[in-house]
Amino acid sequence: MEQLAELSYALDTFYFLMSGALVMWMACGFAMLEAGMVRSKNTAEILTKNISLYALACIMYMLVGYNLMYPSETISQYIPGLSFLLGAENSTEAFQAGGDDAPYYSARSDFFFQVVFVAAGMSIVSGAVAERMKLWSFLLFAAVFTSVIYPIQGFWKWGGGWLADANFQDFAGSGVVHMCGAAAALAGVLLLGARKGKYGPNGEVNPIPGANMPLATLGTFILWMGWFGFNGGSELKVSNFDEANAVSAIFVNTNMAAAGGVVAALLTVRVLWGKADLTMALNGALAGLVAITAEPLAPSPLAATLIGAAGGILVVFSITTLDKLKIDDPVGAISVHGVVGMLGLMLVPLTNGDATFGAQLLGLAAIFIWTFGTSLVVWFIIKMIMGIRVSEEEEYEGVDISECGIEAYPEFSGRS
Repeated sequence: MEQLAELSYALDTFYFLMSGALVMWMACGFAMLEAGMVRSKNTAEILTKNISLYALACIMYMLVGYNLMYPSETISQYIPGLSFLLGAENSTEAFQAGGDDAPYYSARSDFFFQVVFVAAGMSIVSGAVAERMKLWSFLLFAAVFTSVIYPIQGFWKWGGGWLADANFQDFAGSGVVHMCGAAAALAGVLLLGARKGKYGPNGEVNPIPGANMPLATLGTFILWMGWFGFNGGSELKVSNFDEANAVSAIFVNTNMAAAGGVVAALLTVRVLWGKADLTMALNGALAGLVAITAEPLAPSPLAATLIGAAGGILVVFSITTLDKLKIDDPVGAISVHGVVGMLGLMLVPLTNGDATFGAQLLGLAAIFIWTFGTSLVVWFIIKMIMGIRVSEEEEYEGVDISECGIEAYPEFSGRS
C-alpha cells in the first residue's frame, strides 16, 4: 500500500507540474497575441513587457504573494497572515501518516502551478495598456499586483477565505484570474487614456490594425493549448478512476467551449458586418475559454459548447461597446477576460447544482471592487510619482525606440 501511495503522489505531482508547464506556455501565447495586435513600431516593447512581467511575477509571488494567498496563519477570513518566502516541502512523516490531511502532491508543485496563474493574470493587463504606457511604470505596477492585489482576492476564494465560505464557485479562475486581471487593466486604461487618433472629435472610432495577424493567430492557438493545463490542472489530481475521468471531461469541455466561441463570434460579425473578422474569431476562442473556466467539469460537452458560444457572442458586443465609450483596449483584453469572465461566473449555477446566483454575484462584485479600487489607487500613485504615459512624440515614433532602443522589424523603411 505504501508503494501504491508513493506512486500516486508521484503521478499527481508530475501531472501538476506538467499542467503548470502548459500554463507557463500561455505566457508565450499572450506575447505572440499582443505582438500581432499592436503596430510594428511597438512590438519590441510589448515583448519586453511580457517576458519581464513573467519573471517579476515569479519573484514577487515567491517573496510575498504565495504566502499571502495560502497563509499558514490568518488574521481573519478577509485579511491573510503575512510571511515571506516559500514554506518547507512536505515531510516524509506527514506523508507516511496518511489520512485526510496527508499531502498527495508536492508543495513545490503547488507553488509552481499557482505562480504561472498570477503571471497569466498580469499578462491580461499588458495588452490593454499597450502602445502608450511607460515600461517601467507598468513593471512597478506588476510588482504590486502580483505580490499583493492578486494574492489577497485569491486568498478569499482559494486560500480558505470568506468567499470560499460563502459558497462562491470559481473552479479555475474566470473571476480570480481573468476578471481580476481585466479589472486592473480597466483601472489603468481609464487613467492612461486612448491612443492618439483612435477616436475622432465626433465620436467616430478609427481602426488601428495590428501589424501581424499570423502572429496573433499563433498566440491564440498557444493560449488554447495552454488552457488544457489551466483548467485540467485545477482538478489537482489524476491518480484514480474518478479523477482521471474528471480531467478528461475538463479537457473536452475546455476544447468545446473554445470552438463554440469561435463559431459564434464569426456568425455574429457576419450578421453585423457582412464579413468574417479574424480578430473577432481569435477573441471568440479566448472568450469561450474564459467563459468555461469558472466551471469546466459539470457541463456536458454540448452545454460547454453553448457556454463558449455565449462568450463568443458577448465579446463582439463588448468590444464594440467599449470603443463607443472611448475605452481603448488594443487587444480586447478587458472584454475577453473581464466582461466574459463575469458571464462565466454567472453561468455556473446552470450546470453546477451546488452554486447559487447570489453567491456568484457576491464573489464577482468582491473581486472586481477590490481589484479595480486598489489598482486605481496604485496606478494613480505611479502616475503622480513617475508618470504612466509616454510623450506624444514617443507615441508617434513608437515605444520600441523610446523604451527599448530597438525595433522588432528594423528592415521596415516606414512605421505603420
